[in-house]
Order: sequence, then structure tokens, then C-alpha cells
Amino acid sequence: MANEFPQVMTIAGSDSDGSAGMQADLYTFFARKVHGAAVMTAAVAGNSYGIHASIALPTDFIDQEFADLADDYKILAAKTGMLADSTLIKNVVKNYKKYDFGPLVVDPVIMTKHGAQLLEESAFATLRKELVPLATVITPNFFEAEKLAEMKITSDADMEAAARKIKAMGARNVVVKGQHHDSTQAEVRDFVLLESGKSFWLTETYIDTDRVNGTGDSLSACITAEIAKGSDIESAIRTAKKFVHVAIANEIQVGHKFGPINHWAYQN
Repeated sequence: MANEFPQVMTIAGSDSDGSAGMQADLYTFFARKVHGAAVMTAAVAGNSYGIHASIALPTDFIDQEFADLADDYKILAAKTGMLADSTLIKNVVKNYKKYDFGPLVVDPVIMTKHGAQLLEESAFATLRKELVPLATVITPNFFEAEKLAEMKITSDADMEAAARKIKAMGARNVVVKGQHHDSTQAEVRDFVLLESGKSFWLTETYIDTDRVNGTGDSLSACITAEIAKGSDIESAIRTAKKFVHVAIANEIQVGHKFGPINHWAYQN
């Protein structure tokens, strides 16, 4: 029967070294046994040393990507990655409202895990106003949560408050990822606030490694895959946390500097 196999979609840029972006999403989809389609929004030239060039795709081409996938495939869940500017964010929002692609997982790529801002202020405002309310699940890192909630996070209570503020923007389920850039810390703790009001912490041992490219992409992609396979939101989030932790803990040596995680390590 056509379209019987679970299908998901990433809306993201192509990363030429395969460590993050669309490639990390597709690796995760493959590892979690779903078919991954992709709406490419940009292309990035780079390697383990850094990004050296990028180009955004024309919005009419992106419109056609959305239309073609909607015309043929049965997408059960989708996710966003980095959306470069306000025009692109508005284009994605328009197309997501036009077609039925199932629940949306928003990885709000605003700031790096080290706190460097990636989006200009105008694009951030558009993301916050137009994209966040579409999120079935949103997965900000520590610094993105501070930016979205417009507050400093210095305690567990602060992280919980930030999650509540982000949920109040319209996102139904919130995963605030804890800091994981300090080699002296013993563990990484993420806070989850569900649509029902239930909340809990997810904790894993901190792994001191520079093989962490694509962790945020892979977490949100795994949540997307699990939703498409029929998991409830809490189970999808718990599986994704374990998937990424095992992928970080079992390094693969690719590139000379900042390398990718090991998407094949988690076998459950």
C-alpha cells in the first residue's frame, strides 16, 4: 500500500561536511527507521574547522519543494532547523499552514551552545512571533531559552520559569536543554514541560568531547521520528535524550577539529 511506511520531513540547510543540519537529521531518521524527506532552505560550505560560505535558496524553489512533497508523500511529522532570515521563516510558516505535515518539532537555531547569536534580531522576532506558536515540541538550548524567555537562567527554578514563558508563547511542549560546555560539570540536565502541565528533568553524565556537532539537530530529529512512529510526546523526548547521549558517548573520528556524533551507536 502506498505511503504505509512512516515518513518524516526536515526543513533545514544542507551542511557539506555532513555533521549537522539536514544531514544530521537524515542520519537520525535513518537510524530511527523512518523515511526522511527534506525541504532544503540553504546550503553551507564548511568542514570540521568551520563554515566558510553559505547561500539561501530562492523562496519559489522552496515553495515547489513543499508542494511536491505534499502532492506525493504522507508526512506524519516534521521539524525545522536553522532558518536564515525573516523572509525564509515566513515562507516556511506559510507553507506549513498550507499543507498537512503533522506535528512540528521546532529546533530554534538562534544561538550556539557556547552563546554566540546566529540570527539577526529581526529574524529572531519573526521566529518568536510566527514559528514558535506552531511548535508541537520546541527544543531550545540553554542560551536560546534565555533569549526566548528574555531572562537569565542561573538556577533550576529559572530554567523551569523560562520553559513556562516559552510555553506561553504557544509552543505546546518545551524541552530546555541544559548547559553542556563546561568540562568541570558532572552531568547534563534538561528540563521538560509538557502540554498537560507535567514536568520532569532528564539527566545524563557529561561527556567531555569535541565530537558534538549536530546534537541539537539530532535530538529534535529523533523526537520527530518517534512521533511519526506513534510514540507519545513524553516517550519521544525520553528516547531522543538517550539516543543523543549514546551518540556522544561513543565517538567516531571524522575530521580534524569539531566532529559529528555517532548516529549508529544507539541500537534500541
